[in-house]
Amino acid sequence: MSFLKYCNLALLVLFPVAWFAPLLRAGFLPFFDLEAISVVTGLQALWEKDIFLALLVTFFALFAPYLKTLGLALVQFHLASPRLVPALHLLGKLAMADIFLIALYIVLAKGVGVGRVETGWGLYLFTGCILASLAISLLSARKV
Repeated sequence: MSFLKYCNLALLVLFPVAWFAPLLRAGFLPFFDLEAISVVTGLQALWEKDIFLALLVTFFALFAPYLKTLGLALVQFHLASPRLVPALHLLGKLAMADIFLIALYIVLAKGVGVGRVETGWGLYLFTGCILASLAISLLSARKV
């Protein structure tokens, strides 16, 4: 169980790194004037275009995974009730929706032929963080 605790605490550091890491590199896209797009730069551009969508993506990309990881740490260190675990699973599923949106956007951009789109290392880091968080919560739920 202590290994899972430390892995979960590592996610509290890795998530912010993933938010600033390059998700993709784009030659030309309608919403982004940048060459490298991260979660944070994408959200900045989105806030200028569509506030409602920016709120949704901000919740899915930043708040849902981080709150889930923080909540799980509280449960693991016996600072919160284990009854919180089902709500944390829901937050984890919502966080995975963001990965789907990013993947869908890459596929659409490549399919339409609007410039050149390449995935960056940040996409793999962000996806890995979400999947690791999901695995840690599932394994922790079995032990709790």
